[in-house]
Amino acid sequence: MLTCFAPDLTPAQTTYQLSEEESKHAVRVLRLAAGDAVALIDGRGGLYTAEIAEANPKRCQLRITHHETVAPRSYFTHVAVAPTKNLDRMEWFVEKAVEVGVERISFLRCARSERRELKLERLEKIAISALKQSGQAWLPQMDELQDFGAFVDGVAPETTFIAHLEEGERTALTQVAGAGPGCCVLIGPEGDFTPQEIALALAKGIRPVTLGASRLRTETAALAAVFTAQIVRA
Repeated sequence: MLTCFAPDLTPAQTTYQLSEEESKHAVRVLRLAAGDAVALIDGRGGLYTAEIAEANPKRCQLRITHHETVAPRSYFTHVAVAPTKNLDRMEWFVEKAVEVGVERISFLRCARSERRELKLERLEKIAISALKQSGQAWLPQMDELQDFGAFVDGVAPETTFIAHLEEGERTALTQVAGAGPGCCVLIGPEGDFTPQEIALALAKGIRPVTLGASRLRTETAALAAVFTAQIVRA
């Protein structure tokens, strides 16, 4: 069944019009006709079933036949990552993180960051596509690129962890992530966080963690953090 993203759909509605892009895909590409079923998600917990009332390739009209609301997950996973110079690698991370399950993704501008600017539009489209593919109901929050210092000023230190590669005592994320209602994991750039950034985080009460014995790429480490949180809360 075709799944479409309908961010402006509300439970009170009995009809819905697909966007021109979704209409063209449904009618011209998939050859759907009147009476065929379509699934809709609003990204805010709403799952809808509809049938095509008018198969117009520019303004496909739907009739809503069923609606249910999925409660948000009880455990909140937040990953804050320094985006890589090659944006394809961040796109891969966003796609897989949404498929696995993540509630929030933030982007950090660190001292060693190779990418100093970031446009979210492309990443948001990838997140929506992954949401539809995985059949989930909640679209993760995605935050604009922010300086590391400003970001750590705004987090709750008791549920925030920094995954760095410097020498020193670090606890496995698997041992600490499930202790509270959720977790926020900070993932640095390819050159890692600087000693000054690590010291700043630790001074604010953020605890150091490890994701395992291997030295991981930035996007792999970020996905490992998401996956670890999923296992812990399962």
